[in-house]
Amino acid sequence: MLLVLDIGNTHTCVGIFDGACLIADWRLTSERRTEDELGIYLTGLLNMTKISQDLISGSIISSVVPPLEAAWSRGIYKYLGIEPMVVSSELDLGIKVGYETPAEVGADRLVNAVAAVHHYGCPVIIVDFGTAVTLDYVTSNCVYLGGAIAPGLLASIEALFGKTAKLPLVTLEPPKRVVGRSTSESMRSGILIGYAGLIDGLVDRMSQEQKETPKVIATGGHAEVVARWSSRINTVDSNLTLEGLRLIYERNAK
Repeated sequence: MLLVLDIGNTHTCVGIFDGACLIADWRLTSERRTEDELGIYLTGLLNMTKISQDLISGSIISSVVPPLEAAWSRGIYKYLGIEPMVVSSELDLGIKVGYETPAEVGADRLVNAVAAVHHYGCPVIIVDFGTAVTLDYVTSNCVYLGGAIAPGLLASIEALFGKTAKLPLVTLEPPKRVVGRSTSESMRSGILIGYAGLIDGLVDRMSQEQKETPKVIATGGHAEVVARWSSRINTVDSNLTLEGLRLIYERNAK
């Protein structure tokens, strides 16, 4: 079995693959922990789902938080006896990286691109709704070019709440209409439907710039709720990142 981890600024997604089948996954808060705390946390999750530690034969990590990456790596090695593979542009990804400075690309963006190309072909745009919202473009020649980065939905809500005197902190419950009839509904319309418009506009401009018609795949915590208002998102794939980690590990495992 394979242990995969995607460490983000807000959440850490953990999955267990048995071959190509994702048999367990968890979404954890990304907090500073020691290697022992993380190791105990992980073994507790495995015990809870009755997955024997002895069956885990490999591990791979993608991370945008270096301190957490180091702690998780040490914890996995100490408690499972496995040295995790760490995603970077230097691995064999199966796609070319056309970013001006490949080392600057977030590991999660590369992982998403690998999974999207494998399952949906190219050209493709991947929209990831995380702490930031990222759009990543892979050409018809399977070259990862880069894309666009915008503030995440929660960051936008927190900015409105923190920088205004009378706007409340709202949840991302879907609004009933575009023209909100209360302050809360107006804010939810502006964030959810507004971000759908942002996504559609960027997809259109990317497509025009590249003179291609890419598929658009969305993933991340708020993908489902924004996708219902978007006219450009074709598919929501909640396990895209974990699947990409599995594919990269299989290409690079010795």
